[in-house]
Amino acid sequence: MTEEAKLYYADYLELEKILGSQHPKSSNKTDEMLFIVIHQAYELWFKQIIHELDIVRSLFSTGNVNDNAGEMSIAVHKLKRVVKILEVLNQQIGILETMTPMDFLEFRNLLLPSSGFQSLQFRIIEAKLGLKMDQRYKANYYKNTRPGGFSRQDYETINQVEAEATLKGLIIKWAERTPFFDESLWKEYQSLYPAAADTQKFWNEYKHIYQDSLSGVEQRQAEELERIFYKEGLGEFSVDAMRAVLFIMLYRNLPIFQLPFDLLSTLIDIDELLSQWRYKHMLMARRMIGMRVGTGGTSGAGYLDGALQQHYIFKELTEISTFLVERSRLPELPKAVKERMSFNS
Repeated sequence: MTEEAKLYYADYLELEKILGSQHPKSSNKTDEMLFIVIHQAYELWFKQIIHELDIVRSLFSTGNVNDNAGEMSIAVHKLKRVVKILEVLNQQIGILETMTPMDFLEFRNLLLPSSGFQSLQFRIIEAKLGLKMDQRYKANYYKNTRPGGFSRQDYETINQVEAEATLKGLIIKWAERTPFFDESLWKEYQSLYPAAADTQKFWNEYKHIYQDSLSGVEQRQAEELERIFYKEGLGEFSVDAMRAVLFIMLYRNLPIFQLPFDLLSTLIDIDELLSQWRYKHMLMARRMIGMRVGTGGTSGAGYLDGALQQHYIFKELTEISTFLVERSRLPELPKAVKERMSFNS
């Protein structure tokens, strides 16, 4: 190999481009360099998150994710990497907070009307996960291309991404394919509670078990169980999807459910870390600018607080805990169901 052909560290990483991309609008005596570097680092990590999410979405889009095979393991591994990245992003806010409010004021007005609100990649992450435009707080903020809003090209990109299959939608379809409620598997199941001929045995049983587990002040939750798992579903999750998720949560110690349980738990982790991200940004905005409007024209901390309260993507998964019972109350599964759940089936 010639000297010219040898790969060099700085060339491979294109460091000349990266390290030459910080152009403060103020003097070198301000903290603007820190502000730029932190936000550029955010955007690099956002790019990696999008890369991981696209891999997971491609795995689930086939409609044939095998819980026992490598696809599910890869998906969980990729999502756990997203969790680790989000943990890093939350930690980086602490570095940014070494800048005081008066330090920020030295260059803040030079940023107008640009804003972190205009981060295309962050909106793409939310959209790919499953946050829809009409579910966003102050959705009208997103539906304009005036100064402080998105460029026309970025706005169209967000609309295009939102038209694609979201991870949430793919997870719902995966859950709906759960095969464990085929009545032929429950023929030998001996129910303690009589059921109508067209009633699935396990869910007839579980309704009574859950109601018996409730304290006096919790009895109205039995009505919620009926509504969500027997009639309407919850949010975007159908009845079948909610039943599958609850069943996985209840029997998560069975080998075949360990990866699916890990998948669902990791999605909850991602939602929680995004919530922490929004919370820390809201606190930082209050600390830095008080009650001022954001540089992009939003209500500043007020907008961030609203997004914090409203932008939960996998809220249905966290609410499953409402409908769990003690492990000691769980019905013994019939042999046919256990065999279907076996890795050797």
